[in-house]
Amino acid sequence: MPHSKGFTFRKDQRRSDPVAIGEVVEALLSEGVFARGMPIATLATKWSELVGEGLAQATEPVSLEDGVLLVRASDGPWGAQATFFVDEIRTRADQLLGPGSVTAVRIVVGEQRNRR
Repeated sequence: MPHSKGFTFRKDQRRSDPVAIGEVVEALLSEGVFARGMPIATLATKWSELVGEGLAQATEPVSLEDGVLLVRASDGPWGAQATFFVDEIRTRADQLLGPGSVTAVRIVVGEQRNRR
C-alpha cells in the first residue's frame, strides 16, 4: 500500500464514518499545507483581470511568502514593464486576497512554467 510520510503526523484519528467533503477541505486548509497555495491559485485564476491581458501573457504569480508576492516575467522587457506596475499589482492583489495579504511585490525574470 502506498504511504506518504506526511500522513504519519495526522492530528486526528482515522475513522470509517462518512464525512462531508466540506469538513475534509476545512481540515486540510487549517493544517496550512494547502492553505499556503490557495492565495496563489486565486491570483493565478484572476491574473489577467488583475494586471491586464498583455502583462498576464508574459508574467505569472509564483509565490506569496510573508506578504511578498513573487512574480515571474518571461524576459527583461516584460520584467521592466511589470516593475513599473508593482504598486498597482500590490494594491490589486491585496484587495483580492484581503487587506494585509500582499505587502510587497518582487519581480524576477525567467522562463514561465505555464505558457498561456
